[in-house]
Amino acid sequence: MKYQIAIDGPSGAGKSSLAKALARRLGFIYVDTGALYRTIGYYCATNGANTACAEEVVAKLPEITLSLAYENGSQTVILNGTSVGDKIRTPEMSMHASNVSKIPEVRAFLLDTQRNIAEENSVIMDGRDIGTVILPKAQVKIFLVSSFEKRALRRVKEMREKGIEVSYEETLADMIARDRQDSEREVAPAVPAEDAVHLDNSELTLEETVDAAMAIITSRTDLV
Repeated sequence: MKYQIAIDGPSGAGKSSLAKALARRLGFIYVDTGALYRTIGYYCATNGANTACAEEVVAKLPEITLSLAYENGSQTVILNGTSVGDKIRTPEMSMHASNVSKIPEVRAFLLDTQRNIAEENSVIMDGRDIGTVILPKAQVKIFLVSSFEKRALRRVKEMREKGIEVSYEETLADMIARDRQDSEREVAPAVPAEDAVHLDNSELTLEETVDAAMAIITSRTDLV
């Protein structure tokens, strides 16, 4: 039997860290869907397209080939034959990702890729519309939330550990702006599925968040 676990929530809530940890514990394939949107945003922004202009972004899609590779258990996005690495993880790329994710043609471009992976493997996917659009029949749907302040602190720590210097104030402002844009967009807004379980990890460590998520998973499946 193939299992599908959807983890949605706002930027910086810790979705990727949780999904990776759960995938390791359960032996599932981890799919970071946000990285796919970040990669499209990155390609467009670095190749002369205004990511706030749908027409310019759509014109770039035929130039883009994406695939996923797994190195040491971690997902890497391959863009036109080359790994994008951490270049897609900056606050600037977060906004470009939010811009392109509003475009129906971009979502259609990625939809089949994501669903095909889920049909062939037991998967954990994280993003903003996994439980509502990508995997509406997932056995487990978790909507992960955290306070703006905790999310900004975590993102700054993550960036600095990778050698990318960002300010807390700028990161916090970017998160507030992106949350508003993602939740209010007309196409696949970032809102919880009706049957999603909310998990607030503002005061939880990663290990505690994983344990809480596992309790949700075991309550809804026969996985142990």
